[in-house]
Amino acid sequence: MHTPIWPLSSRSAEVKAWDELAAQQKDRFDQMMSAYAAVIERLDRSVGTLVDGLKNRGVLDNTLLLFLSDNGGNGEGGVEGRFEGSAAGAADSTVWIGLSWATLANTPFQRTKQHTHEGGVASPCIVHWPAGLPAGRNGKFETQTAHVIDLMPTCVHLAKATYPQSFKGKPILPMEGISLTPAFAGKTLSRKQPIFFEHLGNRGARDGDWKLVAERDEPWQLYNVRRDRTEQNDLSGQEPERFKQMIAAYTAWA
Repeated sequence: MHTPIWPLSSRSAEVKAWDELAAQQKDRFDQMMSAYAAVIERLDRSVGTLVDGLKNRGVLDNTLLLFLSDNGGNGEGGVEGRFEGSAAGAADSTVWIGLSWATLANTPFQRTKQHTHEGGVASPCIVHWPAGLPAGRNGKFETQTAHVIDLMPTCVHLAKATYPQSFKGKPILPMEGISLTPAFAGKTLSRKQPIFFEHLGNRGARDGDWKLVAERDEPWQLYNVRRDRTEQNDLSGQEPERFKQMIAAYTAWA
């Protein structure tokens, strides 16, 4: 099957190309990213420790592991980021990679954490469950959209549990997502309404292949993210009815 190659999102004018940086700037950025790389390496080791423990107890194959990242590289700290302390990663240090490294970290998507374009909301998820997944699904890539609100319904469904309506006599919020177990087997998910999201006035909705998105001070845009994963071609003018319907659905939810 042909895999489309989506164009890179354009680099913000305030973010310099690596070759434009002075040697001292490169060294500073290298040190900052080294702290992040060390954190990722340590996380990798920790996951390995968890997996080894499950193996030793003989329960790995029948344990559902869901591994997913936080949403988007963090552009906080400005273009240059933030680096305080004696050395990156030292006990007295504070390191934020800032917009420059976050732009690279989110390649090829638009924007960064806090925003609702793909650079701020797209996150990978790895599912591992040998006893529960069809053998033919091993290593397969699933393109259906999921959200963190789906994790609770998935676990409740697999545990054959009943989600309570109250706790200690007080009503609690109902579950909002759906079980992802059909997708584990390569089947189509049945989602009754779009996925809605908002953060700091940045807002969006995802309905199948279609995504409605807007920055706080910008007009709505519409993308088909299966065909246009990096949100380069706004289709709001070409899909006026769909555009209006998704705005109305978001407004009702909000």
